[in-house]
Amino acid sequence: MQQQPSEPNRQQSAQGNWYTRLPFNYGWAIAAVSGIGVFMSSPGQTHVVSIFVDPIIEETGWSRTLVSGLYSAGSISAIVGAVLAGRAFDRFGARISLTATAALFGLAAFLMGKITTPMQLFFGFFAIRSLGQTAMTLIPTSMVSIWFVRLRGRATAFTMLAGPAGQAAFPPILQAVISGSDWRSAWTLMGVAIWAVMLSLAIFLVRRTPESIGLLPDGDRSTGRTSTAGSSSTGQQQEEHWKLGEAVRTRSFWLIWIAGFPLSLIGTALTFHHISLMKSKGVDGDVAAGILSFMAIVALVGTFLGGWLLDRFPNRVVLAAGQALLAGAMLWTLMISSPWEGFVYGLLMGSAQGFVMTANVVIWPNYFGRRHLGAIRGAAAVGMVVSGGLGPLPFGYVFDLTNNYNIAVLGFIAMPIVCGMAALLATPPVRHRNAVPA
Repeated sequence: MQQQPSEPNRQQSAQGNWYTRLPFNYGWAIAAVSGIGVFMSSPGQTHVVSIFVDPIIEETGWSRTLVSGLYSAGSISAIVGAVLAGRAFDRFGARISLTATAALFGLAAFLMGKITTPMQLFFGFFAIRSLGQTAMTLIPTSMVSIWFVRLRGRATAFTMLAGPAGQAAFPPILQAVISGSDWRSAWTLMGVAIWAVMLSLAIFLVRRTPESIGLLPDGDRSTGRTSTAGSSSTGQQQEEHWKLGEAVRTRSFWLIWIAGFPLSLIGTALTFHHISLMKSKGVDGDVAAGILSFMAIVALVGTFLGGWLLDRFPNRVVLAAGQALLAGAMLWTLMISSPWEGFVYGLLMGSAQGFVMTANVVIWPNYFGRRHLGAIRGAAAVGMVVSGGLGPLPFGYVFDLTNNYNIAVLGFIAMPIVCGMAALLATPPVRHRNAVPA
Protein backbone atom coordinates (compact mmCIF):
# COMPACT_ATOMS: atom_id res chain seq x y z
CA MET A 1 0.00 0.00 0.00
CA GLN A 2 1.28 3.46 -0.90
CA GLN A 3 1.69 4.69 2.70
CA GLN A 4 2.22 8.39 3.25
CA PRO A 5 4.59 9.31 6.08
CA SER A 6 3.47 11.21 9.11
CA GLU A 7 4.26 14.92 9.37
CA PRO A 8 7.26 14.53 11.74
CA ASN A 9 8.74 11.85 9.49
CA ARG A 10 8.33 14.08 6.44
CA GLN A 11 10.02 17.00 8.16
CA GLN A 12 12.86 14.76 9.30
CA SER A 13 13.33 13.23 5.85
CA ALA A 14 13.29 16.69 4.25
CA GLN A 15 16.29 17.83 6.28
CA GLY A 16 19.56 17.30 4.47
CA ASN A 17 17.98 15.39 1.57
CA TRP A 18 19.12 16.38 -1.88
CA TYR A 19 15.70 16.02 -3.48
CA THR A 20 14.44 19.06 -1.59
CA ARG A 21 17.41 21.13 -2.78
CA LEU A 22 16.86 20.50 -6.47
CA PRO A 23 15.97 23.59 -8.53
CA PHE A 24 13.03 21.70 -10.08
CA ASN A 25 10.21 19.44 -9.00
CA TYR A 26 11.59 15.88 -8.80
CA GLY A 27 8.17 14.69 -9.91
CA TRP A 28 9.12 15.68 -13.44
CA ALA A 29 12.08 13.28 -13.27
CA ILE A 30 9.61 10.58 -12.27
CA ALA A 31 7.38 11.62 -15.19
CA ALA A 32 10.36 11.34 -17.56
CA VAL A 33 11.19 7.83 -16.32
CA SER A 34 7.51 6.95 -16.63
CA GLY A 35 7.47 8.19 -20.22
CA ILE A 36 10.50 6.07 -21.06
CA GLY A 37 8.70 3.11 -19.47
CA VAL A 38 5.64 3.67 -21.66
CA PHE A 39 7.92 3.98 -24.70
CA MET A 40 9.67 0.72 -23.82
CA SER A 41 6.33 -1.05 -23.39
CA SER A 42 6.10 -1.10 -27.22
CA PRO A 43 7.35 -4.71 -27.62
CA GLY A 44 4.15 -5.77 -25.84
CA GLN A 45 1.84 -3.55 -27.90
CA THR A 46 -0.10 -4.46 -31.03
CA HIS A 47 1.75 -1.97 -33.25
CA VAL A 48 4.98 -3.92 -32.69
CA VAL A 49 3.55 -7.45 -32.61
CA SER A 50 1.87 -6.85 -35.98
CA ILE A 51 5.34 -6.42 -37.57
CA PHE A 52 6.17 -10.05 -36.68
CA VAL A 53 2.96 -11.77 -37.78
CA ASP A 54 3.93 -12.33 -41.42
CA PRO A 55 7.57 -13.34 -40.71
CA ILE A 56 6.41 -15.88 -38.12
CA ILE A 57 3.84 -17.33 -40.53
CA GLU A 58 6.38 -17.51 -43.37
CA GLU A 59 9.01 -19.32 -41.29
CA THR A 60 6.78 -21.72 -39.37
CA GLY A 61 4.05 -22.39 -41.93
CA TRP A 62 1.38 -21.85 -39.27
CA SER A 63 -1.94 -20.41 -40.44
CA ARG A 64 -2.91 -16.78 -39.93
CA THR A 65 -5.96 -17.96 -38.01
CA LEU A 66 -3.76 -19.95 -35.62
CA VAL A 67 -1.35 -17.06 -34.99
CA SER A 68 -4.21 -14.57 -34.56
CA GLY A 69 -6.01 -16.94 -32.20
CA LEU A 70 -2.89 -17.46 -30.09
CA TYR A 71 -2.43 -13.69 -29.92
CA SER A 72 -6.02 -13.17 -28.77
CA ALA A 73 -5.72 -15.97 -26.20
CA GLY A 74 -2.43 -14.59 -24.88
CA SER A 75 -3.85 -11.07 -24.74
CA ILE A 76 -6.97 -12.13 -22.83
CA SER A 77 -4.86 -14.15 -20.39
CA ALA A 78 -2.86 -10.97 -19.73
CA ILE A 79 -5.50 -9.93 -17.21
CA VAL A 80 -3.24 -11.77 -14.77
CA GLY A 81 -0.54 -9.17 -15.39
CA ALA A 82 -2.96 -6.30 -14.85
CA VAL A 83 -4.16 -7.57 -11.48
CA LEU A 84 -0.72 -8.60 -10.19
CA ALA A 85 0.93 -5.37 -11.34
CA GLY A 86 -1.68 -3.26 -9.58
CA ARG A 87 -1.38 -5.22 -6.34
CA ALA A 88 2.43 -5.16 -6.46
CA PHE A 89 2.43 -1.40 -7.04
CA ASP A 90 0.34 -0.80 -3.91
CA ARG A 91 2.21 -3.28 -1.73
CA PHE A 92 5.85 -2.87 -2.78
CA GLY A 93 5.89 0.58 -4.38
CA ALA A 94 6.92 1.81 -7.79
CA ARG A 95 10.66 1.16 -7.51
CA ILE A 96 10.45 -2.57 -6.74
CA SER A 97 7.49 -3.30 -9.00
CA LEU A 98 8.97 -1.45 -11.99
CA THR A 99 12.37 -3.12 -11.55
CA ALA A 100 10.79 -6.59 -11.40
CA THR A 101 8.58 -5.84 -14.40
CA ALA A 102 11.51 -4.59 -16.50
CA ALA A 103 13.59 -7.67 -15.65
CA LEU A 104 10.80 -10.09 -16.56
CA PHE A 105 9.68 -8.16 -19.63
CA GLY A 106 13.20 -8.13 -21.06
CA LEU A 107 13.40 -11.89 -20.48
CA ALA A 108 10.03 -12.44 -22.17
CA ALA A 109 11.10 -10.44 -25.25
CA PHE A 110 14.40 -12.33 -25.39
CA LEU A 111 12.61 -15.69 -25.24
CA MET A 112 10.14 -14.66 -27.97
CA GLY A 113 13.06 -15.04 -30.36
CA LYS A 114 13.43 -18.70 -29.33
CA ILE A 115 9.87 -20.01 -29.89
CA THR A 116 9.45 -23.14 -32.03
CA THR A 117 5.94 -24.43 -31.21
CA PRO A 118 2.44 -22.89 -31.10
CA MET A 119 2.26 -23.46 -27.34
CA GLN A 120 5.50 -21.54 -26.86
CA LEU A 121 4.09 -18.73 -29.00
CA PHE A 122 0.99 -18.59 -26.80
CA PHE A 123 3.10 -18.29 -23.65
CA GLY A 124 5.26 -15.70 -25.39
CA PHE A 125 2.23 -13.60 -26.30
CA PHE A 126 0.88 -14.05 -22.77
CA ALA A 127 4.17 -12.85 -21.25
CA ILE A 128 4.76 -9.82 -23.46
CA ARG A 129 1.12 -8.72 -23.20
CA SER A 130 1.01 -9.20 -19.41
CA LEU A 131 4.29 -7.43 -18.83
CA GLY A 132 4.37 -4.95 -21.72
CA GLN A 133 0.81 -3.99 -22.57
CA THR A 134 -0.37 -4.03 -18.94
CA ALA A 135 2.33 -3.84 -16.26
CA MET A 136 4.81 -1.64 -18.16
CA THR A 137 2.00 0.80 -18.87
CA LEU A 138 0.04 0.61 -15.62
CA ILE A 139 3.00 1.06 -13.27
CA PRO A 140 4.64 4.08 -14.97
CA THR A 141 1.36 5.94 -15.45
CA SER A 142 0.35 5.20 -11.86
CA MET A 143 3.70 6.63 -10.72
CA VAL A 144 2.76 9.93 -12.33
CA SER A 145 -0.62 9.90 -10.60
CA ILE A 146 1.13 9.41 -7.24
CA TRP A 147 3.47 12.35 -7.81
CA PHE A 148 0.96 14.84 -9.22
CA VAL A 149 -2.53 16.00 -8.21
CA ARG A 150 -3.13 19.56 -9.43
CA LEU A 151 -0.93 19.08 -12.49
CA ARG A 152 -1.95 15.47 -13.09
CA GLY A 153 -3.43 16.08 -16.54
CA ARG A 154 -0.35 17.81 -17.90
CA ALA A 155 2.08 15.39 -16.27
CA THR A 156 0.15 12.39 -17.58
CA ALA A 157 0.04 13.89 -21.07
CA PHE A 158 3.82 14.37 -20.93
CA THR A 159 4.21 10.69 -20.03
CA MET A 160 1.65 9.39 -22.53
CA LEU A 161 3.39 11.20 -25.41
CA ALA A 162 5.80 8.28 -25.28
CA GLY A 163 3.11 5.85 -26.45
CA PRO A 164 2.62 7.36 -29.92
CA ALA A 165 6.37 8.02 -30.07
CA GLY A 166 6.96 4.29 -29.63
CA GLN A 167 4.33 3.55 -32.27
CA ALA A 168 6.19 5.78 -34.70
CA ALA A 169 9.73 4.69 -33.81
CA PHE A 170 9.66 0.94 -33.26
CA PRO A 171 8.09 -0.38 -36.52
CA PRO A 172 10.65 1.07 -38.98
CA ILE A 173 13.58 0.11 -36.74
CA LEU A 174 12.31 -3.44 -36.34
CA GLN A 175 11.52 -3.74 -40.03
CA ALA A 176 15.12 -2.78 -40.80
CA VAL A 177 16.46 -5.37 -38.33
CA ILE A 178 14.19 -8.09 -39.75
CA SER A 179 15.21 -7.21 -43.32
CA GLY A 180 18.90 -7.19 -42.42
CA SER A 181 18.82 -10.27 -40.20
CA ASP A 182 15.65 -12.05 -39.09
CA TRP A 183 12.66 -11.63 -36.78
CA ARG A 184 14.28 -13.67 -33.99
CA SER A 185 17.21 -11.25 -33.81
CA ALA A 186 14.76 -8.36 -33.54
CA TRP A 187 13.15 -9.89 -30.44
CA THR A 188 16.56 -10.55 -28.88
CA LEU A 189 17.56 -6.94 -29.50
CA MET A 190 14.38 -5.67 -27.85
CA GLY A 191 14.94 -7.84 -24.77
CA VAL A 192 18.45 -6.49 -24.29
CA ALA A 193 17.23 -2.92 -24.87
CA ILE A 194 14.55 -3.25 -22.19
CA TRP A 195 17.13 -4.42 -19.66
CA ALA A 196 19.70 -1.79 -20.61
CA VAL A 197 17.27 1.14 -20.46
CA MET A 198 14.74 0.33 -17.76
CA LEU A 199 16.63 -1.50 -15.01
CA SER A 200 19.05 1.32 -14.21
CA LEU A 201 16.31 3.98 -14.36
CA ALA A 202 14.01 2.00 -12.09
CA ILE A 203 16.68 1.25 -9.52
CA PHE A 204 18.45 4.61 -9.33
CA LEU A 205 15.77 7.23 -10.06
CA VAL A 206 12.37 5.91 -9.02
CA ARG A 207 11.11 6.59 -5.50
CA ARG A 208 7.91 5.36 -3.90
CA THR A 209 6.07 8.61 -3.20
CA PRO A 210 6.91 12.33 -2.96
CA GLU A 211 6.15 12.19 0.77
CA SER A 212 8.81 9.51 1.25
CA ILE A 213 11.55 12.01 0.27
CA GLY A 214 10.21 15.08 2.05
CA LEU A 215 8.10 16.49 -0.78
CA LEU A 216 4.45 16.81 -1.64
CA PRO A 217 2.61 16.16 -4.92
CA ASP A 218 3.14 18.75 -7.67
CA GLY A 219 6.49 19.77 -6.16
CA ASP A 220 5.06 21.51 -3.10
CA ARG A 221 7.87 21.63 -0.53
CA SER A 222 5.78 23.05 2.27
CA THR A 223 6.36 21.47 5.65
CA GLY A 224 3.14 22.95 6.91
CA ARG A 225 0.27 20.94 8.21
CA THR A 226 -1.10 18.38 5.77
CA SER A 227 -4.63 17.05 5.62
CA THR A 228 -5.36 13.43 6.37
CA ALA A 229 -6.05 12.94 2.68
CA GLY A 230 -2.47 13.74 1.92
CA SER A 231 -2.83 17.19 0.37
CA SER A 232 -1.40 20.37 1.73
CA SER A 233 -3.53 22.98 3.38
CA THR A 234 -1.58 25.58 1.42
CA GLY A 235 -3.94 25.31 -1.51
CA GLN A 236 -3.94 21.77 -2.79
CA GLN A 237 -7.33 20.23 -3.26
CA GLN A 238 -8.19 17.77 -0.50
CA GLU A 239 -7.89 14.22 -1.78
CA GLU A 240 -10.05 11.27 -0.80
CA HIS A 241 -8.67 7.73 -0.94
CA TRP A 242 -11.01 4.88 -1.84
CA LYS A 243 -10.25 1.21 -1.32
CA LEU A 244 -10.97 -1.15 -4.21
CA GLY A 245 -13.95 -2.64 -2.36
CA GLU A 246 -15.43 0.83 -1.89
CA ALA A 247 -14.72 1.93 -5.45
CA VAL A 248 -16.47 -1.03 -7.08
CA ARG A 249 -19.62 -0.23 -5.13
CA THR A 250 -19.91 3.14 -6.84
CA ARG A 251 -21.74 3.80 -10.09
CA SER A 252 -18.81 5.90 -11.31
CA PHE A 253 -16.39 2.95 -11.26
CA TRP A 254 -18.53 0.86 -13.59
CA LEU A 255 -19.39 3.72 -15.93
CA ILE A 256 -15.70 4.59 -16.38
CA TRP A 257 -14.89 0.88 -16.75
CA ILE A 258 -17.45 0.58 -19.54
CA ALA A 259 -16.17 3.76 -21.20
CA GLY A 260 -12.74 2.14 -21.54
CA PHE A 261 -13.93 -0.64 -23.84
CA PRO A 262 -14.28 0.98 -27.30
CA LEU A 263 -10.72 2.16 -27.93
CA SER A 264 -9.31 -1.04 -26.49
CA LEU A 265 -11.47 -3.35 -28.60
CA ILE A 266 -12.00 -1.35 -31.79
CA GLY A 267 -8.66 0.50 -31.73
CA THR A 268 -6.73 -2.76 -31.31
CA ALA A 269 -8.74 -4.42 -34.10
CA LEU A 270 -8.28 -1.58 -36.57
CA THR A 271 -4.56 -1.31 -35.76
CA PHE A 272 -4.00 -5.07 -36.06
CA HIS A 273 -5.74 -5.10 -39.47
CA HIS A 274 -4.62 -1.61 -40.56
CA ILE A 275 -2.61 -2.57 -43.65
CA SER A 276 -5.32 -4.97 -44.77
CA LEU A 277 -8.03 -2.36 -44.13
CA MET A 278 -6.27 0.27 -46.23
CA LYS A 279 -5.53 -2.18 -49.04
CA SER A 280 -9.20 -3.17 -49.12
CA LYS A 281 -9.97 0.51 -49.77
CA GLY A 282 -7.48 0.71 -52.65
CA VAL A 283 -4.69 2.39 -50.65
CA ASP A 284 -1.16 1.14 -51.37
CA GLY A 285 0.64 -0.73 -48.58
CA ASP A 286 3.47 1.81 -48.34
CA VAL A 287 0.94 4.64 -48.08
CA ALA A 288 -0.94 2.64 -45.46
CA ALA A 289 2.25 2.41 -43.39
CA GLY A 290 2.65 6.18 -43.76
CA ILE A 291 -0.91 6.68 -42.49
CA LEU A 292 -0.05 4.59 -39.41
CA SER A 293 2.98 6.80 -38.69
CA PHE A 294 0.88 9.93 -39.28
CA MET A 295 -1.69 8.56 -36.84
CA ALA A 296 1.03 8.25 -34.20
CA ILE A 297 2.10 11.88 -34.73
CA VAL A 298 -1.51 13.06 -34.41
CA ALA A 299 -1.85 10.98 -31.25
CA LEU A 300 1.12 12.91 -29.81
CA VAL A 301 -0.75 16.17 -30.34
CA GLY A 302 -4.02 14.65 -29.09
CA THR A 303 -2.29 13.44 -25.93
CA PHE A 304 -0.86 16.87 -25.17
CA LEU A 305 -4.18 18.61 -25.89
CA GLY A 306 -6.09 16.01 -23.89
CA GLY A 307 -3.84 16.53 -20.86
CA TRP A 308 -4.32 20.29 -21.07
CA LEU A 309 -8.11 19.88 -21.25
CA LEU A 310 -8.17 17.39 -18.36
CA ASP A 311 -6.73 20.02 -16.01
CA ARG A 312 -9.44 22.49 -17.03
CA PHE A 313 -12.62 20.55 -17.77
CA PRO A 314 -14.44 17.58 -16.22
CA ASN A 315 -12.55 14.40 -17.04
CA ARG A 316 -15.74 12.63 -18.14
CA VAL A 317 -16.32 15.26 -20.85
CA VAL A 318 -12.84 14.76 -22.33
CA LEU A 319 -13.33 10.97 -22.22
CA ALA A 320 -16.67 11.31 -24.03
CA ALA A 321 -15.08 13.61 -26.64
CA GLY A 322 -12.55 10.87 -27.37
CA GLN A 323 -15.38 8.38 -27.92
CA ALA A 324 -17.02 10.79 -30.39
CA LEU A 325 -13.75 11.04 -32.34
CA LEU A 326 -13.50 7.24 -32.42
CA ALA A 327 -17.05 6.95 -33.79
CA GLY A 328 -16.16 9.54 -36.44
CA ALA A 329 -13.05 7.58 -37.43
CA MET A 330 -15.08 4.38 -37.77
CA LEU A 331 -17.69 6.03 -39.98
CA TRP A 332 -14.96 7.61 -42.11
CA THR A 333 -13.50 4.17 -42.93
CA LEU A 334 -16.69 3.51 -44.95
CA MET A 335 -15.80 6.43 -47.26
CA ILE A 336 -12.09 5.81 -47.84
CA SER A 337 -11.20 5.37 -51.50
CA SER A 338 -8.03 7.46 -51.86
CA PRO A 339 -4.87 8.21 -49.86
CA TRP A 340 -5.99 11.65 -48.61
CA GLU A 341 -9.12 10.08 -47.13
CA GLY A 342 -6.89 7.54 -45.42
CA PHE A 343 -4.95 10.37 -43.80
CA VAL A 344 -8.20 11.96 -42.59
CA TYR A 345 -8.95 8.63 -40.92
CA GLY A 346 -5.49 8.75 -39.33
CA LEU A 347 -6.25 12.25 -38.05
CA LEU A 348 -9.50 11.16 -36.40
CA MET A 349 -8.15 7.91 -34.97
CA GLY A 350 -4.94 9.50 -33.68
CA SER A 351 -6.93 12.25 -31.95
CA ALA A 352 -9.23 9.64 -30.38
CA GLN A 353 -6.23 7.69 -29.10
CA GLY A 354 -4.67 10.77 -27.52
CA PHE A 355 -7.86 11.87 -25.77
CA VAL A 356 -9.07 8.48 -24.54
CA MET A 357 -5.74 7.05 -23.39
CA THR A 358 -4.84 10.16 -21.39
CA ALA A 359 -8.32 10.54 -19.88
CA ASN A 360 -8.38 6.85 -18.89
CA VAL A 361 -5.17 7.31 -16.90
CA VAL A 362 -6.09 10.60 -15.20
CA ILE A 363 -9.71 9.94 -14.26
CA TRP A 364 -9.05 7.03 -11.86
CA PRO A 365 -6.79 8.86 -9.36
CA ASN A 366 -8.85 12.03 -9.71
CA TYR A 367 -11.98 10.11 -8.70
CA PHE A 368 -10.60 7.55 -6.24
CA GLY A 369 -7.32 8.97 -4.88
CA ARG A 370 -3.74 7.72 -4.86
CA ARG A 371 -3.43 5.35 -1.92
CA HIS A 372 -5.05 2.26 -3.48
CA LEU A 373 -4.56 3.30 -7.09
CA GLY A 374 -2.72 0.15 -8.20
CA ALA A 375 -5.48 -2.20 -7.08
CA ILE A 376 -8.20 -0.02 -8.59
CA ARG A 377 -6.48 0.45 -11.94
CA GLY A 378 -5.48 -3.21 -12.04
CA ALA A 379 -9.10 -4.27 -11.62
CA ALA A 380 -10.28 -1.71 -14.17
CA ALA A 381 -7.68 -2.88 -16.69
CA VAL A 382 -9.18 -6.37 -16.79
CA GLY A 383 -12.02 -5.24 -19.06
CA MET A 384 -9.68 -3.33 -21.36
CA VAL A 385 -7.26 -6.26 -21.65
CA VAL A 386 -10.02 -8.73 -22.48
CA SER A 387 -11.71 -6.44 -24.99
CA GLY A 388 -8.36 -5.65 -26.62
CA GLY A 389 -7.66 -9.37 -26.97
CA LEU A 390 -11.06 -10.07 -28.50
CA GLY A 391 -11.06 -7.13 -30.92
CA PRO A 392 -9.08 -8.51 -33.89
CA LEU A 393 -11.13 -11.74 -34.12
CA PRO A 394 -14.55 -10.47 -35.30
CA PHE A 395 -12.99 -7.96 -37.70
CA GLY A 396 -10.77 -10.67 -39.21
CA TYR A 397 -13.65 -13.14 -39.42
CA VAL A 398 -15.91 -10.64 -41.19
CA PHE A 399 -13.13 -9.83 -43.66
CA ASP A 400 -12.67 -13.51 -44.47
CA LEU A 401 -16.39 -13.77 -45.25
CA THR A 402 -16.95 -10.50 -47.14
CA ASN A 403 -13.46 -9.33 -48.22
CA ASN A 404 -14.04 -5.94 -46.52
CA TYR A 405 -14.41 -4.53 -43.03
CA ASN A 406 -17.58 -2.44 -43.50
CA ILE A 407 -19.97 -4.86 -41.78
CA ALA A 408 -17.65 -5.18 -38.77
CA VAL A 409 -17.35 -1.39 -38.49
CA LEU A 410 -21.11 -0.92 -38.68
CA GLY A 411 -21.65 -3.74 -36.20
CA PHE A 412 -19.52 -1.99 -33.59
CA ILE A 413 -20.40 1.65 -34.36
CA ALA A 414 -22.87 1.82 -31.47
CA MET A 415 -20.18 0.95 -28.90
CA PRO A 416 -18.33 4.32 -28.72
CA ILE A 417 -21.67 6.17 -28.79
CA VAL A 418 -23.13 4.21 -25.88
CA CYS A 419 -19.85 4.27 -23.96
CA GLY A 420 -19.50 8.01 -24.58
CA MET A 421 -22.88 8.47 -22.89
CA ALA A 422 -21.65 6.29 -20.00
CA ALA A 423 -18.62 8.56 -19.66
CA LEU A 424 -20.81 11.66 -19.44
CA LEU A 425 -22.87 10.03 -16.68
CA ALA A 426 -19.75 9.14 -14.66
CA THR A 427 -19.81 12.01 -12.18
CA PRO A 428 -17.20 12.00 -9.36
CA PRO A 429 -18.14 9.55 -6.58
CA VAL A 430 -19.31 10.86 -3.23
CA ARG A 431 -18.61 8.93 -0.04
CA HIS A 432 -21.59 8.64 2.28
CA ARG A 433 -21.19 10.29 5.65
CA ASN A 434 -21.42 7.02 7.55
CA ALA A 435 -18.79 5.32 5.34
CA VAL A 436 -15.51 4.23 6.95
CA PRO A 437 -12.53 6.26 5.59
CA ALA A 438 -9.92 4.42 3.54
